[in-house]
This record gives sequence, C-alpha cells and structure tokens, in this order.
Amino acid sequence: MRLLFVGLLLLAGLVQYPLWMGRGGWFDVWDLQMKVSDQRTVNDGLDGRNRALAAEIEDLRTGTEAAEERARSELSMVKQGEVFVQVLPPGVKAPEVKAPPPRAGVKPAQPAANTTAPAIRPTTQPR
Repeated sequence: MRLLFVGLLLLAGLVQYPLWMGRGGWFDVWDLQMKVSDQRTVNDGLDGRNRALAAEIEDLRTGTEAAEERARSELSMVKQGEVFVQVLPPGVKAPEVKAPPPRAGVKPAQPAANTTAPAIRPTTQPR
C-alpha cells in the first residue's frame, strides 16, 4: 500500500512538473503577462504622442494659427505693425542687427532726420 501511495505521488509530481516548469507552463505565462503589461505601457505613451502629432499635422493643414505660432517661436517673426522687444539679462552683449540685403528694383528708404532712438541697455548698480 505504501509503495502504491509513493508511486501515485511520484506520478502526480511528474504530471505537474510540465504544468509549472515546462514550456508554456505557469511561470512562462506569468513572465509573458508581465512583458505584455510593460509593452502596453510603452504603447500607450507612444499612442498619446502619435495623437498629439496627428492633431498638430491636422492643425497645420487646416489653420494658419499653428504656422504663425511656429514662425513666431522658432523664426522670431513678427506681424506687420508689431514691434519685437527682447529683454536681455545683465551681462549679455546685445546682438548685432544687420540690414536685410536690398531687393532688385527697389530704392532704399532714406532715414528721417534725427529719428533714431538711443539703445537701451540694462545697467548694473554696484552693491
């Protein structure tokens, strides 16, 4: 009787081993579930980025606001009649302003007498 019990226990152990440890067993399934969960997290982040890019593309195709915003921020462009003001921190040298090249067939404008304003530079006071 004891030999039969040990034999059945050994047989049950042999049947259970592939279920737990073998290929496609519970440990493999658990590991694959963890990998799928991690990949879903990555995919959700990429999906959000893709939706944002698709919205920006659609906005660029249909409206002028996005193109205007990009021109203002990346190219420092201004509308006609606007004045661009740049405030520099103390100790930063003001950039040189170059006149645009003359266009063909257009006369250069003559500056009005005494209309230039002095350059405003930040000053530092000794402490």
